[in-house]
Amino acid sequence: MARRRTAGRWPPNSRTSSSFTATLFSKHFGTAPQCSPSRGSLMTGRYPHVNGLMGLAHGEWELDEDERILPHYLSEAGYETHLFGLQHITQDTDRLRFDHIHSEKNLYPGVSPAVHEANRANTVADVVSECFDQEKFDSPFFASVGFFEIHRDQEDSGRFGFRGDEYDTDDPQSVRPLSYLPDRRGIRHDLAEMHGMVYAVDEAVGTILDAIAGAGIEDETLVIFTTEHGIAFPRAKGSCYDAGLEAALVMRYPGLADGGAAYDELLSNVDVLPTILDILDIDVPADVEGRSFRPLLADDESYEERDHVFAEMTWHDMYNPVRAIRTDRYKYIRSFWHLPKVYLSADVFASEAGREVREQYAVPTRPYEELYDLREAPQEDENVVYEPRYQDVRVDLSQRLHTWMAETDDPLLDGPVAPPDAEEIRRWPHES
Repeated sequence: MARRRTAGRWPPNSRTSSSFTATLFSKHFGTAPQCSPSRGSLMTGRYPHVNGLMGLAHGEWELDEDERILPHYLSEAGYETHLFGLQHITQDTDRLRFDHIHSEKNLYPGVSPAVHEANRANTVADVVSECFDQEKFDSPFFASVGFFEIHRDQEDSGRFGFRGDEYDTDDPQSVRPLSYLPDRRGIRHDLAEMHGMVYAVDEAVGTILDAIAGAGIEDETLVIFTTEHGIAFPRAKGSCYDAGLEAALVMRYPGLADGGAAYDELLSNVDVLPTILDILDIDVPADVEGRSFRPLLADDESYEERDHVFAEMTWHDMYNPVRAIRTDRYKYIRSFWHLPKVYLSADVFASEAGREVREQYAVPTRPYEELYDLREAPQEDENVVYEPRYQDVRVDLSQRLHTWMAETDDPLLDGPVAPPDAEEIRRWPHES
């Protein structure tokens, strides 16, 4: 039976006049702690090493040629499809097959989408709102709306913001420290800046919800808000710890997900696509690896809760091959290369938060196996992989992870995985 509590009004702090109530999923995880691979899973319902998108789209990684994504299925079912703002799964927007693209073609080889200001939340939300005002949506329609926020600007010092721009940030002394990081000045400063971007996203979501209400279609519109990975801080983005994999998921659909409830069942973002198709009475293809959680929302006793979710990382700005399995209580992580203690992506490394912990984290070496008891140490800072009382858990999760990799033809089992144009895998600085 579903375990629920009151979630309340959504979005929680928005300056919108709309009073949407929605459903919150508190244990929803991305398949990867990074942008493109997790977005690829969201759009295909398949894991990164299965759909081919194992690294960043602007770093020459692409979905396999035969992969189908959400707008393909919806177009075939008669939906008019629209893309607003950011997408980060391909350099070739023609592959997306949206009927209408309302954003610039701003994903270029070797250039992070973080440098583009056109996809800022307030700008994108205004374009969406204008389309509603001008009645540019034919019914039925699907709109994918992507914001730059919440992301660091990789082009200078890894800050949350653009040059010469001020978000409505918090006082660093008033922010709540992160449980998995030391409480230091630079980390507090970055958190305060990040909050400014959160407020910007919240206001943008409110603008879109107001537009939906103004169009008089709030009672027939499925609205989903989600993110692809955890926040851009050390031990979060780029790691397979919960802080790196956790992804927001809030949904509203009248009669199914509109009562302000919250669920704490395990979910993966490969489950989102089949759930959307199921709600819309569109057949879910057999090769989709996720599973619909519509029965969970409908209190259908036939729904079987997930026992575990899988996660992975292969490439970001460096080679970082990791696979993981998480149950409700345990997390097992397996590394497949000579890795630093904690991987810091380029933007995090450059940030104030990154500078606070470089000497502690950007050093050799990470254990090849990690096991965490999430009940005893939810911050994942006590590796119990070699403790005698956890050996049965270690063996079980290791075997299940390996079986999944084998059954899904994970190329990592055959050796190092390089992007298509790579001549060799660069060594980490600590290996030089």
